[in-house]
Amino acid sequence: MKSSTISQYIVVYLLGVLFAVGLGISGMTLPQKVMGFLDFTGKWDATLMTVLGSSMGVNLILFRFVFKLKNPLLTKQFLLPTRTDIDMRLILGAALFGVGWGLAGYCPGPAIASVASGTTASVGFVMMMAIGQALSHQFDALLQRKRG
Repeated sequence: MKSSTISQYIVVYLLGVLFAVGLGISGMTLPQKVMGFLDFTGKWDATLMTVLGSSMGVNLILFRFVFKLKNPLLTKQFLLPTRTDIDMRLILGAALFGVGWGLAGYCPGPAIASVASGTTASVGFVMMMAIGQALSHQFDALLQRKRG
């Protein structure tokens, strides 16, 4: 393996650790905190607005600099999405994501970080998420076979 590839993996690993630590410090790995944030009609917990505001602020500032670069720092080219259409698959996926987040209090990143706590809920959520992804891939493959 090339040393540049190893350094890329090290950077990705360290950024993942930083992300997980940030999720833990902010409370994003606590389902009750997230559920409180999503409860607009009850006892709303607005503390996660600081997480949202901070991430948006960093994004707004850094993306201006990043996109002025000719190439990214750790790879050959920027890989940006090219699709702009909104189809039924996107709408259903977004709806399922929202329902799952609202019911369980986890979204994928914080759920994976929460597995380190060893709670049954976080481990169960991540297992079900993996099963859902596998079923989604199987469903996509079935649709592709029927179309072509």
